[in-house]
Amino acid sequence: MKKIRWKNIRRNWMLYLFVLPTVIYYILFQYMPIYGVQIAFQNYRVGETFGQSEWVGFTHFKRFFESMWFETVLKNTLSISLLNLAISFPLPILLALLLNEIQNMKFRKLVQTISYAPHFISTVVLCGVVTMFMSPSTGVIGMGINSVRGMMGLSSVNYLSRGSAFKWIYVLSGVWQGTGWASVIYFAALSGVDPQLVEAAKVDGANKLQCMWHINLPVLVPTIVIQLILQSGKILSVGYEKVFLLQNDTIIRSSEVISTYVYRVGLQGGQYSFSAAVGLFNSVVNAAMLILVNSITRKLNRSNSLW
Repeated sequence: MKKIRWKNIRRNWMLYLFVLPTVIYYILFQYMPIYGVQIAFQNYRVGETFGQSEWVGFTHFKRFFESMWFETVLKNTLSISLLNLAISFPLPILLALLLNEIQNMKFRKLVQTISYAPHFISTVVLCGVVTMFMSPSTGVIGMGINSVRGMMGLSSVNYLSRGSAFKWIYVLSGVWQGTGWASVIYFAALSGVDPQLVEAAKVDGANKLQCMWHINLPVLVPTIVIQLILQSGKILSVGYEKVFLLQNDTIIRSSEVISTYVYRVGLQGGQYSFSAAVGLFNSVVNAAMLILVNSITRKLNRSNSLW
């Protein structure tokens, strides 16, 4: 068996060489840092090696669970993540289905290019654009909303300083930036639709909506399920960059999520063991959700599960 395996590697050495940089990347930046997770159970101080620090068990976890920020950051993280999943997840599917119905190839490519373009805007630039557009005095969107409010006899509002509006600004800006790019995988999956099946449905009197629902959408189901499982493994992973750039002191209690809390307490506050414990809690919950959703999927339809 080993001889056959090594013979296969020698025969396809260029393919293994091609994938080698990716393997090295994951070893260096995804697996090796796991060794440092042990500081979550220690009182780590800068300058000490991991083995020299005092072991304190679950002290830092208890401190996080009992802190005044625990309920706040968990609630904010879950609300943003679930709202993002509810809005951002189905829109790329819908966009792919609609693009697939466009017969004019030039127009289809134009729409695809326009929808893909925001994905390549950096997070810093995106947050700058959002801040500029939502400004109540100079922003196009902010001034427009306040003009409507003025006609209704309501006072001007700065939505960037309202905690209740933060998660909507975060999610909707993400929809604008990521919907087009996220639709690529679904659009590619639609290439597996049998054209003869579509033609037969049209001969039988099916309209475009019925073809989309009964032919195209079932082809996307395995891809949709896999993407949903992967997204469930990120339920508490709200990236800190965008939140950190959009939040301000007036909405800190409505915008503080686990990732920004780890950054503020760990890097800015120098509490490395405590922040490692919070980050480990985040990772464990995400892994548990991934396993749970995959197990449910396997029971419903084993062919659609990850393992």
